[in-house]
Amino acid sequence: MKAYVFPGQGAQFVGMGKDLYENSKLAKELFEKANDILGFRITDLMFEGVDEDLRQTKVTQPAIFLHSVILAKTLGDDFKPEMVAGHSLGEFSALVANGTLTFEDGLRLVSQRALAMQKACEMEESTMAAIIGLDDDTVVKVCEEIDEIVVPANFNCPGQLVISGSMKGIEIACEKLKEVGAKRALPLKVGGAFHSPLMEPARIELEAAIKNTTFSTPICPVYQNVNAKPISDPAEIQKNLVAQLTAPVRFTQTLENMIADGATLFTEVGPGKVIQGLVKKVDRKMETAGVNSYQA
Repeated sequence: MKAYVFPGQGAQFVGMGKDLYENSKLAKELFEKANDILGFRITDLMFEGVDEDLRQTKVTQPAIFLHSVILAKTLGDDFKPEMVAGHSLGEFSALVANGTLTFEDGLRLVSQRALAMQKACEMEESTMAAIIGLDDDTVVKVCEEIDEIVVPANFNCPGQLVISGSMKGIEIACEKLKEVGAKRALPLKVGGAFHSPLMEPARIELEAAIKNTTFSTPICPVYQNVNAKPISDPAEIQKNLVAQLTAPVRFTQTLENMIADGATLFTEVGPGKVIQGLVKKVDRKMETAGVNSYQA
């Protein structure tokens, strides 16, 4: 079975999507439509901007979404997903790819999500850290024992888990996790504590927008971040998408379930190769491919 997977925040790079814009009439039309919807020329920042511009959450999220979704649309008849998934922000790309959301609605939601998350980040200083070389259960247990906000945020692959929380919570957790055997505990350069209780203001804001958006029956199931299960019911997809902002991304379990359900090829659509690497960490024999530039 063909599984298509979509990257999240962190995969952006200056120049992303420029080849699509220059070589595909459809891509150019969609990028210009995106500029109109967003009210600013995101294409200028994507194609000719600087890293600092692209690192702003309000730019990063729609930029990665656009690169992934427009790439998928330019694949034409070659694009036949039998299952899809996306990492955090990438779930929105997956939901356009499988027909749950329209391009326009997906972009509007991603933009609203990014602005709401940016606001939540500014309300309280917070951060995230990558924990390498420990099993998930140990990381979860250590986080639970700390009397600060600190939670598992991204279950990325075996031996790699990202935690999220207050500055103090992350600092204490990194020390404790190194004491119990983590090979590395690396604070990340992010704007805040994504997928933690500190995103609750953003969740409330996004919930209203999601409830006012039409969700259609998809052409294939999406394996959602919050429960790693294949979902095709629009109402359930909607509910899980709201929960996603404050819940952990269960990506290890997502990939395991997709493989168990018959995935034979994982194709990553969008910038970077991060998800292909995660697939190999879950099952090194699994076939992977990437589409990150215009396919003539």
